[in-house]
Amino acid sequence: MLFLEKFQSELIITGFVLIFLLIVRFSTNFAITKIARKSGINEARIRLIRRYVTVTLVLIAILIEPFVFGTNLEKIALIFSSVFAVLGVGLFAVWSILSNVTSGIIMFFNFPYKVGDKIEIHDRDFPLTAVIEDIRAFHLHLRIENGNLVTYPNNLMLQKAVTLIEKDAIDDEYNSEIDAD
Repeated sequence: MLFLEKFQSELIITGFVLIFLLIVRFSTNFAITKIARKSGINEARIRLIRRYVTVTLVLIAILIEPFVFGTNLEKIALIFSSVFAVLGVGLFAVWSILSNVTSGIIMFFNFPYKVGDKIEIHDRDFPLTAVIEDIRAFHLHLRIENGNLVTYPNNLMLQKAVTLIEKDAIDDEYNSEIDAD
């Protein structure tokens, strides 16, 4: 009871911050879903981007709360600089993973191809013609003509020239298999 009396105003402010961030989360998720469905993006990618938004808002809440409870700015700066130094070293080791996740977010909002499209990737060392089977956080699943599944990193999709060969090729292949039966 003493805790509630001592930190009553801070707890009220925390409640307002959390309610505000929840409203931002719901409105952002609504906008993401609306944009994604309008663009024909599949449900798994929508959930992934909504998860990224939620994690970002949780991190913002964690950043705001020490200020609400009156923590000294110098102490917060010391803690965050230490955490960022450790994260910086750790993230340098997994730079390609971050690059692929960032590319996945960019591809969510601005990628001219969708699941089912047949594309050609113009890579000098490994040219590829395939149908996009799935778009994940780190890579794409591409089905090549011999039936093999190729995983292709998202960051390379943004770096290489890509040509659309056929829209909705997966539907055409599926329908031709049904007609053959």
